[in-house]
Amino acid sequence: MLTFLGFAMVITFMFLIMTKRLSALIALIIVPILFALFGGFAPEIGPMMLAGITKLAPTGVMLMFAILYFALMIDSGLFDPAVRKILKMVKGDPLKVSVGTAVLALVVSLDGDGATTYMICVAAMLPLYQRIGMSPRIMAGLIILAGGVMNMTPWGGPTARAASALHVDPSDIFVPMIPAMAAGVVAILAIAYLYGKRERARLGELHLQGDEIDHSEISVSQYPDARRPKLIWFNGVLTFALMCALIAGLLPLPVLFMVAFSIAMIVNYPCLQMQKDRVAAHSGSVLAVVGLIFAAGIFTGILSGTGMVDAMSKSLLAVIPDALGPYLAVITALVSMPFTFFMSNDAFYYGVLPVLAEAASHYGITAAEMGRASIVGQPVHLLSPLVPSTYLLVALAGIEFGDHQRFTLKWAVLVCLCIMVAALLMGIIPLFSTL
Repeated sequence: MLTFLGFAMVITFMFLIMTKRLSALIALIIVPILFALFGGFAPEIGPMMLAGITKLAPTGVMLMFAILYFALMIDSGLFDPAVRKILKMVKGDPLKVSVGTAVLALVVSLDGDGATTYMICVAAMLPLYQRIGMSPRIMAGLIILAGGVMNMTPWGGPTARAASALHVDPSDIFVPMIPAMAAGVVAILAIAYLYGKRERARLGELHLQGDEIDHSEISVSQYPDARRPKLIWFNGVLTFALMCALIAGLLPLPVLFMVAFSIAMIVNYPCLQMQKDRVAAHSGSVLAVVGLIFAAGIFTGILSGTGMVDAMSKSLLAVIPDALGPYLAVITALVSMPFTFFMSNDAFYYGVLPVLAEAASHYGITAAEMGRASIVGQPVHLLSPLVPSTYLLVALAGIEFGDHQRFTLKWAVLVCLCIMVAALLMGIIPLFSTL
């Protein structure tokens, strides 16, 4: 009965959000409550939901302040010098333009917001591509590949979803994955170099009129009044210290971002009204993400509290050949590519991953290891027709969605495989469980 209820609940949830009959936020709340009531768990439903929300509260707090912190850094102009340097260096050389596109996208996508990354990068690079005669498909492909790797940060979304679905600390998933993500970045830069060489051979290095253009006023900040050019060094040191503390595990992730955000806000915007304006400017994106995390607490709380996830994993174990069980981490990394392409992140991380993780636990594979494996497919996920921001990218670049997929998909799979191989070689995810 529990197995049937569990799979029916997951399938119903996935159907409702994939057919856009309900938003993920509403489906995560309503669907598990209805199935819990149908299963006769009415007396325990309140404590189960509260337990799930309580477990995810630190993740919600971390996401809230991480998004606000990086939004604040962009508003203040921390990344402006890097962007100006890239634009100044590329000039008319197709190789520099290609590699510069990848580097720019990696820097700007650090805040985890795909739409913002696409708007900034296309606005900065498309005129160069048009003047030189390079294909905008290269630009769009490099931008989305960079976004796919940087989307694996805890504030990007998938890592937070995996952590909340598995009830583990986001830092346990993200921090060990940093070297594997670096391998993905190297792969993207290699792809950019390859296309840059091809385009240089085809077009040559051009000396364009206007190469002497003044880049000093270019900024990725959308709020001119919020820029703080005199505080760039302070903000840079603060961000570097934050990253070091995050990797070292000096304090819990939510506390680190709360402290860093508070310091940044006081130093950059001592006026109370400006502080309110900065928070208000980004409240929409914060609410969308944090609301989803707390709603997921109800879903995972009921899934675990009723025993559905245990029953589902046992049924899954019954059909998985014993020879494949120890390889579930690798299998999860591989299936994360097609699964997150054909279904939304919410459907995969809240519907499929908990069942895979519970089954893997019987073979000695930890929830954190399964969480790391599950985010490997993100560069492929962003090419899914289910990702709204990708339509913005192709519209801004002036290319067809199908052309974009055909051009980029093979490289996205390659980047995912590079990340997976690096993670296996470094022991970040296990190739084989000996338990």
